[in-house]
Amino acid sequence: MQDHQEVVVVTGAGAGLGRAVAREFARHGAAVGLISRSPGRLEAVKSEIEALGARAVTMSVDVADATQVERAAERIEAELGPIDIWINGVMTTVFSPLHEMSPDEFRRVTEVTYLGYVHGTMAALKRMPRRNRGTIVQVGSALAYRSIPLQSAYCGAKHAIKGMTEALRCELMHEGSSVHVTLVEMPALNTPQFDWCRNRMPRRARPMAPVFQPEVGARAVYWAAHERRRELHVGLSTAVTIWGNRLFPALMDRWLARSAVDGQQTAEKEDPERPDNLWQPVRGDMGARGRFGRESKSRSEQFWLTTHRDQVGLIAGSLLLAGAAMLCTAKRQQRPTTSRLPAPR
Repeated sequence: MQDHQEVVVVTGAGAGLGRAVAREFARHGAAVGLISRSPGRLEAVKSEIEALGARAVTMSVDVADATQVERAAERIEAELGPIDIWINGVMTTVFSPLHEMSPDEFRRVTEVTYLGYVHGTMAALKRMPRRNRGTIVQVGSALAYRSIPLQSAYCGAKHAIKGMTEALRCELMHEGSSVHVTLVEMPALNTPQFDWCRNRMPRRARPMAPVFQPEVGARAVYWAAHERRRELHVGLSTAVTIWGNRLFPALMDRWLARSAVDGQQTAEKEDPERPDNLWQPVRGDMGARGRFGRESKSRSEQFWLTTHRDQVGLIAGSLLLAGAAMLCTAKRQQRPTTSRLPAPR
């Protein structure tokens, strides 16, 4: 057991998955450093954390600025203590064909969604290796393996996060470091991002089905932060997407070309004048969940099986042995018996 309170940093903690993650760690007694751009949402999350009996420190930070991230890390350690777990989960996107995006839009998505992870990872690495302990969790996506249309900048950033993390993992192993880094690849989640990310589609944005509640992802992040698993895939849809792309990439191209454009839009028309969060946070406290609760799943059987694979393997092995024993017994019972003839006199 730990002899001190666990200290966790969550980037993108103001809403969506990051907010659910912060609450999950607080429920387990961790002190949480909350990083986001919106001071109002940060205070709302802090109130939730404190209501759960945990301590929290808030820092209004644009993670695209490495200096701001480093200052946040300094303050969090000064107020809460040494950071045990750093969770990179901030994101933004633009729903748009690539040719309709401006270079500044593409750069901004990359700076937040990819370089924000780089800056957070650097801040963690400035502290964890000298203590020879700590965990960095990169919140990834199935889109790190299989890009979809209308999100080229976001998908590119998720691919880049995976590449950066794999290089870092090798470096830590070479140095013999006990610092651990893990990737948690998420499915589509019911978060508010679809109401505040920039959208050039004619209809309102939505996650590609199937959709899970953000608390499913939060439980996965908590588990991954405490288990030294290299990578964790959350949801059957994530596993199918990753393996489908490995086995049938050209088929996936054609299927997504036909289905993913409409699959990312509802039937409602988009308001082209609505505010978005690309450059500044949108006003208001949206919470962790979005507007797709009716169709969202609150649990994942695949995630349960993945995180209980030792027990599942033991049960499966026991059933296999029991089945083999029953089969052998049945075969012995079916063998014909030969009667002995009386010996000749």
